[in-house]
Amino acid sequence: MDFVLGGVAACGACFFTNPLEVVKTRMQLQGELKSRGTYQVYYRNVFHAFYTIGKVDGLAGLQKGLVAGLVYQFSMNGVRLGSYAIIESLGYIHTDGRVSASKSTVSGAVAGVVGAVMGSPIYLVKTHLQSQSTSTIAVGHQYKHRGMMHALLAIHKQHGITGLWRGSSAAIPRVSVGSAAQLSTFSASKELVSDLQVFPDGSWLVALSAGMISSVVVVMAMTPFDVVSTRLYNQPVDNLGKTLKKEGMTGLYKGLGASYFRIGPHTIISLLFWNELRNLYQSYR
Repeated sequence: MDFVLGGVAACGACFFTNPLEVVKTRMQLQGELKSRGTYQVYYRNVFHAFYTIGKVDGLAGLQKGLVAGLVYQFSMNGVRLGSYAIIESLGYIHTDGRVSASKSTVSGAVAGVVGAVMGSPIYLVKTHLQSQSTSTIAVGHQYKHRGMMHALLAIHKQHGITGLWRGSSAAIPRVSVGSAAQLSTFSASKELVSDLQVFPDGSWLVALSAGMISSVVVVMAMTPFDVVSTRLYNQPVDNLGKTLKKEGMTGLYKGLGASYFRIGPHTIISLLFWNELRNLYQSYR
């Protein structure tokens, strides 16, 4: 049940944040392996990207890859959050009744690795679908997938079963670092907010506040890995060294604003839903 609750919570967040994921993907692919000032800028910032995609691709363009996104969230975060919930319930993240920073970080990272491996093929397809655009605003390599199943079959036919896990070498550190930062910070922040007694015991505002703190930490920790991961999944020509050499350190934080607008709300909403669903389930057991 812990896996189902984690997956449902992540899917609930995905409905709200998928347009932000489309914007983030486009901004991270823009100017791939090119120095600043040497490429066409189609998306100047998050808000301009929203406007441009909506105007050229239509409102449906902002929800590209939604089905793949929902499947990915349910599979990856179902496993990740479910695994962490089990580890937490067994008391492994605590020392003397308090959340241990080291234990919760390791537990979050381990849960993230398992989730990343499980969800990698769907993340690959999601990235392909969300990068597809009208030629006038296209960035990155453009695929011709007609949907999630068509993409999975096309990739399998061309590259075999291992081709579905292309880019997982970047996804594993991306999700493990993000998961470690997110879940350890969430557990510690929830405990801190409860200790401060700012809100009544058991209030949903405790989880909301903890999620907001966690969102800032996870974006700063995860964005460089997210940029590399997006590029590896979309086109097999990138690695960390090339990005640093061609674009400098700022290249690893390309689309940082878009990353926060996507990862921040998704972290807050998914952790809030996850916490409340777990509380609801416990009350009915």
